[in-house]
Amino acid sequence: MRFIFNHPLIKGILFLGLLASTAITHAEPAKNEELFTFTTWSKQTADGLKGFFEVPENRGTPKSRSLKIHYVRFPATGKQPGPPIIYLAGGPGGSGIMAVNYRFDMFMALREYGDVIALDQRGTGRSNDLPNCESRQVVPALEKISDAKYIEYHREALRECLTFWREKGIDLAGYNTLENARDLEALRQHLGAEKIVLWGTSYGSHLAFAALREIEGSIARMILSSAEGLGQTIKLPARTESYLDRLQLAVDQQPSAKAAYPDIKTLIKRVHTKLEREPLKIQIPQRDGENLDYLLQRRDMQRIASSFIADPKSAAYLLGFYRSIDLGQVPAFDKVPRRYFPDGFHSPGTPISLRAMPTAMDIASGMSKQRKLQVRGQAENALLGDYLNFSYHYDGLARELDLGENFRSNPRSDIPVLLLSGTLDGRTYIESQREAMSGLDNATLVTVENAGHNLFMASPEIQETINFFLEGRPIEKTTLTLNLPDFSPK
Repeated sequence: MRFIFNHPLIKGILFLGLLASTAITHAEPAKNEELFTFTTWSKQTADGLKGFFEVPENRGTPKSRSLKIHYVRFPATGKQPGPPIIYLAGGPGGSGIMAVNYRFDMFMALREYGDVIALDQRGTGRSNDLPNCESRQVVPALEKISDAKYIEYHREALRECLTFWREKGIDLAGYNTLENARDLEALRQHLGAEKIVLWGTSYGSHLAFAALREIEGSIARMILSSAEGLGQTIKLPARTESYLDRLQLAVDQQPSAKAAYPDIKTLIKRVHTKLEREPLKIQIPQRDGENLDYLLQRRDMQRIASSFIADPKSAAYLLGFYRSIDLGQVPAFDKVPRRYFPDGFHSPGTPISLRAMPTAMDIASGMSKQRKLQVRGQAENALLGDYLNFSYHYDGLARELDLGENFRSNPRSDIPVLLLSGTLDGRTYIESQREAMSGLDNATLVTVENAGHNLFMASPEIQETINFFLEGRPIEKTTLTLNLPDFSPK
């Protein structure tokens, strides 16, 4: 990002440009806002305003320290703009401001309907003043260890980090989805808006659901994708098995892919058994050109799979990994972007590190006793075990952060909500998304066949559907279909 706002003449020119395309009430800087030009990674630019507002770290503590919550506001361009549209990033831990880089066209398109705001939630992006914690725990890179031992390394790392953050004066009880939702109300007041529109994906939908219960009267409508219900932070392993059945049906549509992967579940099980019996020694390339030796175990593939099943494109890579191992070859991990892999995979033999915001948020949202029993029972025979959400293994630690059962119940509302769900989403399964919406009486559910977890910009039809929703027009086409990626081996 490149900020241009220091020179008074430049500030004046930018401000006049904003006024030329929007109503004064939408372009006029609010308190703590400055004009600037946003430049994306691909050199696209847009004039806007960057700003911040202040909130308590923990509203339940009278002497809580103050946090600055940063955002970028792109003023509306339409003739009759509606309420501000606030983007809620996923994760938890994603940066809304950073998301403009890869969802730029969507941010710009939505300006037709109101100011569009890229928000860095507390503890993320420019709103993050929390120190990362590097524990003393190191999982041996070349030693075969049990799941129990591996999990205990991580539990001990969390214990160390909880102490570290406490000693740094961080009140982790302030990093939960309820406080996040209350920040949205503070932002609405800061902007002087009567209502707001929430636009969220994945954890962003989790936050939107919490806001619906907490500040329902301040919300005009919600646009969601890949919904994660308030009681769904920990995913059900059995739902992964159903997802793999849908993935098999998609693969079977392509003759060459079907020939290579006639039975995905059997392939995965065979490779896991092989690695359990004899882990595979591999080398993991580093950015400096060096290679680190690593013993790839069954658990590693379960964790990798838990990340790669998010979208059809990454699932295609995953199938290739399993096929390579099955054939006695080393999987080409280095040919795939690092962002797809679980945290820490590319730096074996180094201390376990944790980020405060996502760690605390997931622990706070937690799971019910019933959910815990479901996960435990299903994981025994599930191909990916209990590695879909690692915070499951933190159960019993930091109990004081848990928001409780009332938080995890579905909200009820008649506010208009649009949900877009992908049939090949392996992170927030379509069955679970439907369950998360069960208390919303004015919801429009759109199924996107062959789409995955990250679907917002997967098709022009998706943007068109969102436009119809914001215009209050009926959405008659509730099933959209995307082309599948090529699943055949590369």
